[in-house]
Amino acid sequence: MKKKLIIKKKELRGEDGYKTFSIRIKDETVENLNDLATKTNRTRNELINILLDYALDECEIDEG
Repeated sequence: MKKKLIIKKKELRGEDGYKTFSIRIKDETVENLNDLATKTNRTRNELINILLDYALDECEIDEG
């Protein structure tokens, strides 16, 4: 069974100072991020960091 990533709602606050770079993503993905951002009071940037950290932790390399 897949493990759900739980994102807690939080109060909005200022920006963090991380590296900045550009990526191309589908319009549908942007819409989904915007919906999730609204529901959790988080920025898209925060959510992308949460989702990337989660994915990297759960990633497994198939050496086969």
